[in-house]
Formats: sequence, C-alpha cells, structure tokens
Amino acid sequence: MSLSEPGVFLIAYDIADPGRLSRVHRYLKTVAMDLQYSVFAAVVGPRELERILAELAKRIDARQDDLRAYPVPRRSHAVALGRQHLPDGIALTDEHLLRLIADALDRDSSRGG
Repeated sequence: MSLSEPGVFLIAYDIADPGRLSRVHRYLKTVAMDLQYSVFAAVVGPRELERILAELAKRIDARQDDLRAYPVPRRSHAVALGRQHLPDGIALTDEHLLRLIADALDRDSSRGG
C-alpha cells in the first residue's frame, strides 16, 4: 500500500470507562465497519486516518484506555475461529475484502449513518 492511496486499517480498542466506550463505539460506526464489538475496519487514506485518530484521541483517556490502528496488507490471510458474521464457506481475501468494506461504508454514508 502506498502512502497516498487508501488502504484497510483495523482499529481496535480497550476502553476502561463505559461512557468513553460508548462514545468511541458510536463514532467508529460512522467512519468504519464493525467486525467485532471493539474491532473495526476502515478503508481510508493517510489524511483520513489521521483525522479519525485525532477524533478518537478526543474521546479517550490515554492514561487508562488503549486504542490501536493496524494497516492490513493487500495480500493477507485471516484466520477466524468461533461464531462469524459470514455464512459457512464464505471467505474474503485481498481486493474482495477491500471492496466489500468500501461498499458497506458507501452504503452507510448514503443512508446518513
């Protein structure tokens, strides 16, 4: 992934206070796709990621909370155990995952949420 083109980032958090937890979760639902309760995927460029992280920094207490963003390489392999969001036999890899997340975010933003 080049530094100027959009890529997939996993954003994960562990928030100590229920109020902050709720604010972080609500905000992330507006800019990313939830994969698990405290793990989101965002398809963003570097400027948008910086903006998202700046907004999140306003919502956490850095002394008590832990929030991280990890880039997902274009060629990656995920292992999933336990209950999944997708039906059995459906696997998303590489460009398919990027496209699915981008499409989901576009649909959400066109519906106003």
